Amino acid sequence: MLNPAMSNAEASRTKTPVPHLVQSGAAMDEIVPQDRRKKLWLAIGAGVLVVVALVVVWRMLPRGLQVPAVDVRTAVVEEGTFFDEVVLRAKADALDSVVLDAVDAGRVEEVFARDGETVKQGDRLFRISNPQRNLDLLQRQSESAQQISNLSSLRVDYEATKSEHVRRLQDIEFNLDQAQKKLARDQGLADQGFISAASLAESSDAVAQWRHKRDQEIARDEIETKVKQGAMSQLERAVTQIQQGLTLVNASVDALTVRAPAAGRLTDFNLRVGATVKTDQHIGRIDDPSKFKLTAQVDEYYLNRMRVGLQGTVRRDGKEYRIEVTRILPQVTEGRFTMELGFKDGEQSGFSPGQSLDAQVMLGQPNKALLLPNAAFLNDSGGAWAYVLAANGVDAERRPIRIGRRNNRQVEVLSGLAAGENVIVSSYAAFGTAPHVQLKK
Repeated sequence: MLNPAMSNAEASRTKTPVPHLVQSGAAMDEIVPQDRRKKLWLAIGAGVLVVVALVVVWRMLPRGLQVPAVDVRTAVVEEGTFFDEVVLRAKADALDSVVLDAVDAGRVEEVFARDGETVKQGDRLFRISNPQRNLDLLQRQSESAQQISNLSSLRVDYEATKSEHVRRLQDIEFNLDQAQKKLARDQGLADQGFISAASLAESSDAVAQWRHKRDQEIARDEIETKVKQGAMSQLERAVTQIQQGLTLVNASVDALTVRAPAAGRLTDFNLRVGATVKTDQHIGRIDDPSKFKLTAQVDEYYLNRMRVGLQGTVRRDGKEYRIEVTRILPQVTEGRFTMELGFKDGEQSGFSPGQSLDAQVMLGQPNKALLLPNAAFLNDSGGAWAYVLAANGVDAERRPIRIGRRNNRQVEVLSGLAAGENVIVSSYAAFGTAPHVQLKK
């Protein structure tokens, strides 16, 4: 466009004549300049580089929960022999024990034995004092003496009464005999007419009177004898009961000196002079030093597999002893139950109560299997899943698995894992429910 301010002359000078060109087909092809083609290839290359960079960055970005590798323990799934056994930490206890409980309260005055000593039956262990028992003994003794005195007095009175009865009866019998003799004489005289009928009647009445007195005396004596014999029987029973009570009190006083009820080794006996003992207080026990059993706490996982009669072994000082399960207590406390094991070789010696030993119980026969260590991951997953590492050794995914039997060292893998795979076997407590985990170097 021309500036209106320009003059016509200047406009004419600025016009350039256009030559007349001949049109041809060659003019239809557009010729791309060399610099544009170069720019196109540069743009394509830049795009490829951006895509490659994005892929590299995407691969470098963390995926899943990041966990320090030093806090993780891994293990490789291996083919091997699974030993169907359980290793237990067992405690030796005396097979036969006599518990020592205080039967009375009091203050310890003397101690005759020490913990760990071997005692014989009847040996004195300790003596306590109890003033109340002494007072009871004195009271019982006084009651017994009083009742014995009463019984003696009753017996003396009975004998005196009996003697008096015999004397009176003898007098009555004598008077009756005299009256009968007089009646006989009077009867003869009356037959001869020397005495009157009234005199004969008086003699006859006298005989009847003495007979009546005799019968009364005999009856009274029978009643008195029955009453006094009953009183003496009651008093004798009372004396017997008092004496029995006295015997018990004497026994309780004697029991203040406690003696060993059986022979054996004195255990958990820690009494000291001056200590106070309460009734039913546990003061120790006496163990048979020649017979022992083992007691073990077992994980509840094995509860359904344990049974009485299972065989095993225990080692002590290089010697192996055969054992078997003798008793199972199914009550579960804090995830464990208790069982007892007995020695199969009879009496054992050299063990100490409370001594800890490693016992091995066989649950079945060894067999080939895929194996993982029995580690902390089982407690968190219950054996239903595990984190399996990828080939790069960094990424791990949560995968369902199925496990079978386990012992203290191994766990049998039934499905979900293959030999050679690497599995995180440390605790999963910090992983939560994350489906993926990445180990940070």
